[in-house]
Amino acid sequence: MSFGAQLLGGHPAIVLAAGLTSKIISLRPVDLAIITLYFISVLGIGFYLKKYAGTGEDFFVAGRKMTAWVAGLAFISANLGSLELLGWAGNAYQYGILAAHWYWVGAIPAMLFLAIVMIPFYYICRTHSVPGYLELRYGHATSGLSAITFAVMTILMSGVNMYAMAVVMQVILGWNIHFSIWVSSLTVGIYVALGGLYSAIFNEVIQFFLIWLGALLIPILGMIETHGWAGMVARIQHNFPGQNYTHMWGPMVHAADNPMGVQWVAIVFGLGAVLSMGYWTTDFLVVQRVIAAKDIRAAKTAPIIGAFFKMAVPLIVILPGLLGRAVLPFHLYPENLAKPGQHTYDQVLPLMLARYCGPGLLGLGITALIAGFMSGMAGNISAFATVWTYDLYRPFIKKDATDRHYVAMGRWCTMIGLLVSIAAAYIVTHFGSLMDYVQALFGFFIAPLFGTVILGMLWKRATKQAGFWGLLAGISSSVAIFTLMHNSPTRVAWFTFYAKAQPLAQDMWQALWSFVVVVVVTVAVSLATEPRPVGELRGLVMGLTEVPSEGHLPWVRRPVFWAGVCFAVFLVLQWIFR
Repeated sequence: MSFGAQLLGGHPAIVLAAGLTSKIISLRPVDLAIITLYFISVLGIGFYLKKYAGTGEDFFVAGRKMTAWVAGLAFISANLGSLELLGWAGNAYQYGILAAHWYWVGAIPAMLFLAIVMIPFYYICRTHSVPGYLELRYGHATSGLSAITFAVMTILMSGVNMYAMAVVMQVILGWNIHFSIWVSSLTVGIYVALGGLYSAIFNEVIQFFLIWLGALLIPILGMIETHGWAGMVARIQHNFPGQNYTHMWGPMVHAADNPMGVQWVAIVFGLGAVLSMGYWTTDFLVVQRVIAAKDIRAAKTAPIIGAFFKMAVPLIVILPGLLGRAVLPFHLYPENLAKPGQHTYDQVLPLMLARYCGPGLLGLGITALIAGFMSGMAGNISAFATVWTYDLYRPFIKKDATDRHYVAMGRWCTMIGLLVSIAAAYIVTHFGSLMDYVQALFGFFIAPLFGTVILGMLWKRATKQAGFWGLLAGISSSVAIFTLMHNSPTRVAWFTFYAKAQPLAQDMWQALWSFVVVVVVTVAVSLATEPRPVGELRGLVMGLTEVPSEGHLPWVRRPVFWAGVCFAVFLVLQWIFR
């Protein structure tokens, strides 16, 4: 047995070479069979569903025929890609259980807000996308700006998903990183181009169960090895004395008391009130799945179903990163600082997979990671195809084409977007971790967009001019703040009030400040310009939109009841891990 195998737990499947630079696992025939079967299955689904995606309504919003459970599982699965699995496991290793804030404070309130407050507007106005809503609320200029920025973001996000999968293949199998990117990416492109959102949603539901089945292996076996939560905490404290990696709220009174360098103000307002609200309510990658539901009650229920599952995701994402702190006998390093022979934060999940899984289980675990990659890629590519076709190509390039023409354009730009995003995959290497990169993107695009959308929905006085200039000012200020902090560490304290704030903490403050800019500019311009007639805002603004009543339904069938139950569970989790 090699020295590297002993480091990772002595598993006979591990063939890590000294220096930790070659593949760390040898696959058995049963593992290869499981992986091959998965690739064949997803392509088969794409070919089968092609016949159900003949119209624009079918291709881009799955005909609006999805049940609440299917839409809800696709909603959460679109967010549970390899980016999530690798990136947040890496951040859990780097920052400890603080990373779970992105799953609880940074998700649950926003998902419930989407279900109860915002979904009625999206569904009633029958929009294909969030830029489509902005078209109705603010006009061409704001819609076009949001569509362009969203298209750029989805391409960059597709790139990071490609990179995440390539990391898995490179670390676990020793595959060439370029080969890994192309094989997996073309598979996704084919099945999304064939079946559109139909294909993406059904594959995402299958991938949801595959991810859970495969990813649960690590926390179960890891907790057995460490003899439960208390044993794991004791090991982490022994390995890293004087650092708090296992409490969520206690260390955030002062930024210097936690490894992220963040205060609770940034978590509650920057993450909870801006970044998460922006992502879960305006990022069309996830909203697209919800508005594919068959009726408004199913559309409202879908995010609530997703929220219950989201609260459990730290079991398969955050816990493996914490276990890495407890059981790995070597340290991991930031992506942009790692030297040859050193592993990075983003590799903690495949390293843990190598530690615990043997033949069969190994194939299942790798298939779970591949499924996560497929899910994240499919979500970005299908969302890009919809926004490009309906919010850029149709209104600005070819207004009077047939429905068949727009479906063909959707299929072509699926493949074009795929090729462009392959180039974007290599940008990630300039950041410390996958999530440093992703959260910076959200700060650029998602936080300003949320400010524009929420003001438009809640304030009838917001004008067309204000929507455009507020969004532009928010994006510009966010990019400027990021550039100032990134290029000169001495300026970090200007925006974060703590000079040693880490990139994730910087991203939260960046989002919060850009949101403030959007609100200030939008309000100022609105008060200086002429508002739209009230009659033009019906169905678009709260107070002017008639939402179907659910008062005739029993409490247990009302979405608001289950939203309350979900929020109560969320509060209990905050208390337990405080």
